[in-house]
Amino acid sequence: DVGEVYSRLLDHRPVIQGEIRYFVKEFEEKRGLRELRVLENLKNTIFETNERVLPKCEQAMHENLSETFKRLQTANTMIHRLQEREYEARKLQADKVVAREEKCIAHWEEFMKEQQNKRAEVDEEHRKAMERLKEQYSEMEKELAKYVSF
Repeated sequence: DVGEVYSRLLDHRPVIQGEIRYFVKEFEEKRGLRELRVLENLKNTIFETNERVLPKCEQAMHENLSETFKRLQTANTMIHRLQEREYEARKLQADKVVAREEKCIAHWEEFMKEQQNKRAEVDEEHRKAMERLKEQYSEMEKELAKYVSF
């Protein structure tokens, strides 16, 4: 009695095995042919792609890539020319700037020499004026010295 109660209440293997057999039978009958058809259609699509579509795509790709490559080469050549022109223009501009700087430096040096000469002239005039004033004051002192003795 206990073994029978145990097998009915706790042993589910016979029920599970029956469900598994039912599921497999339903799957094979209902899905088997459908899966076979899907796989056959997939095989046909792959075959058609490999035989027809892929060669057309390769041909179009080669034609377009060669044309694109030619355009890129042309664009690259044009860009190279533009870069050379820009480089030349910048070099010319830099040369002009250097020439202007040299001219400014020369002008500044000439200006500074001129200022030195003018300063020397002013200093000389100042020295002479100081000497004249010293002489004048010394003469005035001598004149005053004559009048003070009276």
